[in-house]
Amino acid sequence: MATVKLTAGKERPVQQRHPWVFSGAIANVKGFVGRGDSIDVTDSKDDWLARGTWSSGSQIRVRLMSWVAEETIDTDLLRSRIARAAASRRQLGLLTPDGACRVVFAESDGLPGLIVDHYAGWLVVQLLTQGMDARRETLVALLVEALAPQGIYERSDAEVRAREDLPPAEGVLWGAEPPADLLVAATGWSYTVDVREGQKTGAYLDQDRNRRRMAPYCASADVLDCFCYTGGFSIAAARAGATSIVAVDSSGPALETLHANAARNDATGIEVVEADVFKLLRQYRHEGRQFDVVILDPPKFAQSNGQIERATRGYKDINLIAMQILRPGGVLVSFSCSGLVSADLFQKVVFGAALDAQRDVQVIERLTQSPDHPVLLTFPEGEYLKGLICRVL
Repeated sequence: MATVKLTAGKERPVQQRHPWVFSGAIANVKGFVGRGDSIDVTDSKDDWLARGTWSSGSQIRVRLMSWVAEETIDTDLLRSRIARAAASRRQLGLLTPDGACRVVFAESDGLPGLIVDHYAGWLVVQLLTQGMDARRETLVALLVEALAPQGIYERSDAEVRAREDLPPAEGVLWGAEPPADLLVAATGWSYTVDVREGQKTGAYLDQDRNRRRMAPYCASADVLDCFCYTGGFSIAAARAGATSIVAVDSSGPALETLHANAARNDATGIEVVEADVFKLLRQYRHEGRQFDVVILDPPKFAQSNGQIERATRGYKDINLIAMQILRPGGVLVSFSCSGLVSADLFQKVVFGAALDAQRDVQVIERLTQSPDHPVLLTFPEGEYLKGLICRVL
């Protein structure tokens, strides 16, 4: 097996079981290593540290999977990691025949580069690293063995594939092709998912628990749901007894699905608006329109470190206007899914918006991703979703 030797002083993250080895930490590579191959990592004195898979086209050259010298990255290891991940979701009561959840969450489940989502009997997978892409046939067989799905569909279309020198990949990997409108059941409601064309793998599973946390604040309230997508927050608000709901998104197809989901769940009183959220917020401010609850769940604003400053300006802009159109005592539910924007930075951005809006703002609750998206303590980067429920006085 080939070996990566680290530069002196660069071994500490590996010793602390962080799963990434960057190209700048590598002194040299001994032996031949192909795309996705297993590779050992040693310190500058050639003492063994860990084992992972090689990514030739990425700044993250090694994705670590084991810190046990006797453990090899083989079928048995992959099988045990998948079984462990599935068992944890079953323990949470999330892996149900008609439900939806994330079964494997990459590094956090000891399988860097592998995402597996379950939608009512179908699996949607993302193979995001050379290491996982090279093992696709083995992984498909193991997922069939562990979860007995009706079919497995690949959605390896995330931008990270390009950074791994991998082309996009999409299509049926095993079994039946999922229907265009796959019906799944969540807690207290049901909705359709388009795993072939929808955002991410078809739905925002990471927000499932936050919809329930937000709902009580919407009782007898006028609600504005921004970046609403297919209506998860809007339907939760309607079912909680909101007086009125304005659901805004720029995607016509997503709003069509929202209409269908609302009808399916007897969620009434939702006004659907296809518009640019930034422009509509300014229009509402100009018109003097006000709400009791404003929900901000925008897409990822920062894709790279170079975009963080622009992202924070975007977050501040929408949070500022949201505060300006909230009635006194109203509730702001605000999220950032940009992993590069930390929870501390996000709170500072909302603080800056409060100062500019000249409103006193209380943080009532702090939110994060649903428990099927666990955060490995040695990999804090896995905690990408952060949210605040605030009272705007």
